[in-house]
Amino acid sequence: MSTLSNLLAAHTDLSGASVAHLQRIVAEWQLLADLSFADFLLWVPVTSQDGTRRFLCMAQSRPTTTATAHPEDMVGSAPAESLVSQLQRATTDTMLRREDQPRWHRGRSVRREVVPVRAPQAREASGQGDVIAVLGRDTNLAAPRVPSTLEISYLAVAADLLQMVADGTFPTAQSKDEGRSTPRVGDGLVRISSTGRVLYASPNAASAFHRLGWSDELVGADLAGVVREVADDAFEGTEAAEHVRGALAGTPSQRAELEGHGASAVLRALPLHPRGVPSGAVVLARDVTDVRRRDRALLSKDATIREIHHRVKNNLQTVAALLRLQARRTPHAEAQEALTESVRRVASIALVHEALAASVDERVDIDEVLDRVLPMMNDLARPGARVAMSRTGEVGVLPAVMATPLVMVLTELVANALEHGFAERASGSVVITATRTAAVLEVEVADDGRGLPETFSLERATGLGLQIVRTLVDSELAGALSIRPAEDGGTRAVLKVPLQHRGR
Repeated sequence: MSTLSNLLAAHTDLSGASVAHLQRIVAEWQLLADLSFADFLLWVPVTSQDGTRRFLCMAQSRPTTTATAHPEDMVGSAPAESLVSQLQRATTDTMLRREDQPRWHRGRSVRREVVPVRAPQAREASGQGDVIAVLGRDTNLAAPRVPSTLEISYLAVAADLLQMVADGTFPTAQSKDEGRSTPRVGDGLVRISSTGRVLYASPNAASAFHRLGWSDELVGADLAGVVREVADDAFEGTEAAEHVRGALAGTPSQRAELEGHGASAVLRALPLHPRGVPSGAVVLARDVTDVRRRDRALLSKDATIREIHHRVKNNLQTVAALLRLQARRTPHAEAQEALTESVRRVASIALVHEALAASVDERVDIDEVLDRVLPMMNDLARPGARVAMSRTGEVGVLPAVMATPLVMVLTELVANALEHGFAERASGSVVITATRTAAVLEVEVADDGRGLPETFSLERATGLGLQIVRTLVDSELAGALSIRPAEDGGTRAVLKVPLQHRGR
């Protein structure tokens, strides 16, 4: 299914500002659908190839508060002939129009209404504005509903907001959905008068404020004073109260969060100014106590994991220091060399844990780690030899499960190049080249040293370094490694690692 942007681009010549406004309408219209107990269809006028004007449904929203009038997908369809004249009239005025009689639609009795969508930028420029689309509000009359205070309040708020849509004053560029914790109609709704007094509070809204610590009746209370009183933090309460007062003054919808008596709630205040006349505001409230408790638990867990990485790094550095001290005191050259290699390996792992201690999502920038590891390896070359090491391309950011084995493999390959490729040479170079696609990471370690022995075989190599490399590549990285002579002399080691393999 094409997105709204793609459909508008394919069938209309609307300006970028008009397209943005329609996208804001669609972002907000779940609120309108739930308040109206009705489906909403976005009808946009388009020009056919023969030059005639017609309407096309570009988007669709179904209510969560009642049964839908359109279980079928309406996007991309044309309106029924009986609706065309109603849509055409809506493009010439700012009136919300309703059909005199309900109509049958696929076995359901449906009441149709149309709401012109006026572009706010045109309204500001000309004082009136152009109708760029029409909202169809289709109510399924077959859905049984008993008229109640809640339903009457919902419909009254919907009527004001839809008139603001026709006026071009809702939604504004400043009123944006701010994520999954943004309150919805079913979470809790409070209607307040132009003086800030609560006219109606849904049961869920009353419960949310009760958990925050408000024990009195909410209806009749000054909502700004209520939110300021229940907040544990005075600054937080004052900010939320200002959002409520701002909505009464016409400030676009704002979001605030309150904590009181161990409970948390998110508030969203929307001004109600149909035809430019202040009519109070509506405040949506959502109890997010459990959500915030889980968030705090995750933050605590994340902080604990980072602290563990920090302590592991410190312990590894201590181990490296002890091994280094032991190497200096060992009289045997072979043992001293083995201890020095162990120091390098432990230090490489410590650098990975240091990067993880600073990470918030268990991911490591491998390039930063390599830039710190490679200078430590200059001592592996023959004394007096000048071997230049360089890195091209980017390995990028990888998850922690890949970071340690990958860094170990690359440092071992560089160590082999330095130890064996330049054992009899005074100068040379080692180049690490990284190439990454969405599926595969390829890293090449190339040197211009003396090359490989004729009898060399990676599978039969007995050196500890290559044994470590083979084990990590096979079991940890699920990758492939090849080591072969370079065309112009030297050695090329090519590592290929899948980035999307099983278990990662």
